[in-house]
Amino acid sequence: MKKIHFYVLCVLASMLINCKTGNKATRLSANGLAAIEKNLDHAGFIRDFDNKALARGERIYNANCINCHGDEENEGSIPMSLKFWSEPFKAGNDAYAMYRTITQGYGAMPPQVTLSPQEKYDVIHYIQTKLVAKNKTSPLTPVTPEYLAALPKGSSRGPALKPYQPWADMDYGNFLINTYELADEKTGIPRYHSPGPSPFKDEDYSKNNFAYKGIAVRLDQGAGGVSKGKAWMVFDHDLMRVAGAYTGEGFIDWNAILLNDKHETYPRTIGKLHFETPVAPGWANPSTGQFEDPRFVARDGRKFGPLPKSWANYKGLYHFEDQIILSYTVGESAILEKFGFVTPAIFTRTLNVSPSNAILKMRVANLPAKVSVTGKGATLVEENGQVFVKIDAKSSVKVCVMIGDKDTDFSKHNLAEPESLSKYTTGKGRAHYPETIKTFATKGKEDGPFAVDQLPLPFDNPWACRMKLSGIDFFKDANTAAACATDGDVWLIKGLLDPKGVLTWQRIGSGLFQPLGIKIVAEKIYVTCRDQLVLLRDLNGDRETDFYESFNHDHQVSDHFHEFAMGLQTDQEGNFYYAKSGRHAREALIPQHGTLLKVSADGSKTDIIATGFRAANGVCINPDGSFIVTDQQGYWNPMNRINWVKGVGKFYGNMWGYNPPKDSSRAAMEQPLVWVDMNYDRSPSEMVWVDSKKWGALNGGLLSLSYGYGKIQYVLKETVNGQEQGAVIDLPGIKFLTGVMRGRFNPVDGHLYACGMSAWGTNQMMRGGGLYRVRYTGKTLPIPVKMQVLEGSIVLNFDTQLDPASTADLTNFEVKTWQLLRSKKYGSERLDQKVLEVSKAQVEGNTLKLSIKNLEKVDVITIGYNIKNTKGEPLKGSIQGTIHQLGK
Repeated sequence: MKKIHFYVLCVLASMLINCKTGNKATRLSANGLAAIEKNLDHAGFIRDFDNKALARGERIYNANCINCHGDEENEGSIPMSLKFWSEPFKAGNDAYAMYRTITQGYGAMPPQVTLSPQEKYDVIHYIQTKLVAKNKTSPLTPVTPEYLAALPKGSSRGPALKPYQPWADMDYGNFLINTYELADEKTGIPRYHSPGPSPFKDEDYSKNNFAYKGIAVRLDQGAGGVSKGKAWMVFDHDLMRVAGAYTGEGFIDWNAILLNDKHETYPRTIGKLHFETPVAPGWANPSTGQFEDPRFVARDGRKFGPLPKSWANYKGLYHFEDQIILSYTVGESAILEKFGFVTPAIFTRTLNVSPSNAILKMRVANLPAKVSVTGKGATLVEENGQVFVKIDAKSSVKVCVMIGDKDTDFSKHNLAEPESLSKYTTGKGRAHYPETIKTFATKGKEDGPFAVDQLPLPFDNPWACRMKLSGIDFFKDANTAAACATDGDVWLIKGLLDPKGVLTWQRIGSGLFQPLGIKIVAEKIYVTCRDQLVLLRDLNGDRETDFYESFNHDHQVSDHFHEFAMGLQTDQEGNFYYAKSGRHAREALIPQHGTLLKVSADGSKTDIIATGFRAANGVCINPDGSFIVTDQQGYWNPMNRINWVKGVGKFYGNMWGYNPPKDSSRAAMEQPLVWVDMNYDRSPSEMVWVDSKKWGALNGGLLSLSYGYGKIQYVLKETVNGQEQGAVIDLPGIKFLTGVMRGRFNPVDGHLYACGMSAWGTNQMMRGGGLYRVRYTGKTLPIPVKMQVLEGSIVLNFDTQLDPASTADLTNFEVKTWQLLRSKKYGSERLDQKVLEVSKAQVEGNTLKLSIKNLEKVDVITIGYNIKNTKGEPLKGSIQGTIHQLGK
């Protein structure tokens, strides 16, 4: 079946959202439909509804839709989404009406261009049969011969259904870092997800084998990388343990938000689990010889985060041709480790251990696994149902530990002596990804103030990479940039300043855990991943990564899908900053949930700067050293927030964060710079300061990138009585094919380069990923560049001389306000809605002063204007802001 995005069922959620909020989204006209939508036999689709279509539709619903909409027993994660079984439809609930909604869009729902006609009718059949049939407010239209005869005529059924799983088709390389649950497909613990209204209860995962920072390594030979393997071992670099080894077809079940788009879940191994170890330290404490786990204990009894560095410290991973070599320390000993596989089911761990004064003890496997060891300096010990290896490393030791099933006879296999692993650390092997790919930039129209150049991504690449870009930064040679993608890749892009628009793409890294930020410091590439801050090391000068150095891995990682590590910035002292999201619909388990984090310039420690975020998509450092962190509407967030973060230790509103204040009122939290209504942006991402003289009056201003609507907003910021407040307004003529995640200004050409992707939470799903260059053309800006809120008036400054005659008609202005209710519910209704009277509009040059009756502090104010400048050019827009203070 083709890829099905998360917002497939927001098709129908939009009906409810539209009813409640009046949101609007682009609706495709009949002429704008894809060719496969022409000449369809709609009556035939509906006439052929059967149990097979019902089963396919159920899979679609449970894979994507139930997360938002829920069912009669479990509340969906977005309560505003339509409850098909109890709430009224607005656009019709007969099959053809629902098909048009999915295909053309309606209200806040964008067209679902990724679904085939058959897939649309399959999920419609399921929703009608299992859910809408119970809805007393919206009885189903009978499917009569007359109804079918009235439908548009056609003979096509569209493209045939084909398996389409791009997450499984991709070649990730021979390792992929993620959170994995290791479980035997036949005998493992069944999956369980806590039902009921939010906050969801914590599951009992005390018996589950999670590798929260799991490095899955392919052991068998062959093309296609880890996803096409038949045998794997998983190393947990929090605990420096091999979590287990398994064989099978298909690698994992691919259940994860950034893999197959499923919410509230995590990847699980499939096939036969040959051996495993408990979720506990893989090596004894070299100081005590004991395995007692000293790490942070969460509310549910689980422990998270890395072991103390004096005990064990993960250094990184060497990628040498097809070999993966792990580097870490245990006490004084430096260790290199390589995994192997001997048919039919013998797994090997080759270790090179440097000298140590302590006797090292390594956990190998739970009994009844069989273990053997070759090499000098190591002995086997069985204790408490487990097998251990003791290593006397007074001098350097090379050992090979072999693990098999209980019936394994090691004597039947010719096992080689342990090898030296240092040869794999030179970077002198053949390139992993030798091909480079060219694409060609397309210049955007320059008929408005902004032009958007398309910088095409190499979607047609040898590794089937999905190219969901999530970060970009420039080298000193600003013709070259590095970009990361959520599937674990890092790409080198050359030709950004090429006047002919020829771009060259080189894949230089892979296998990382959800990269969502990138920063180049002193020509070195650092990448924010969910498990660590990675420094990419090229050891042989071919630009490919030979060593993935773990610059910092203080990250506390749980199984929860929502705790992304977002963005990456540095301050003048070289410290790094990123944001970590909280647990959607759940209370925090660990101190890092919902925080702004600082990593020291040497990578040695991590500090929490601010708390109380829900879904913090990125970090911006301000000229004064403070920060901006965006956040998303949800539980305890009545609306999207742009937060101006000053100082250390302040709380930003999410009561389901870790250790929130006892006072849940607004008085206990920092107020946002601005509340951003869903009409203006459903999901703000990272903020960017304009640093380019080519951007005219906007130079030095602040931009808000929109992941939700694929656009850019200008932020009108002011400080009144020490309080930051402001408003947002769309930059005109900018609409991207994807949501936008990150942006940087090129220091040479002065243009903004923005990258993004399509996944959950965005209306812009035309492409999987995108890279864009935004140029200011110098044409008239129809938006204000400054805003002041005063007692009884608002002053707007434009970059053009205003026509006083156009402001004389006060009906050219519309001012509305409303308040928000902050609670544990998802979002907020618009409360105390008012329309304020504009009593006077005064113009002086480029300044417009609006006298407004009953202007007061308010959560949300919108100002619509439709005027002209002295050249007769129209100036039209809508500002949305927040008033915390009224200036004098």
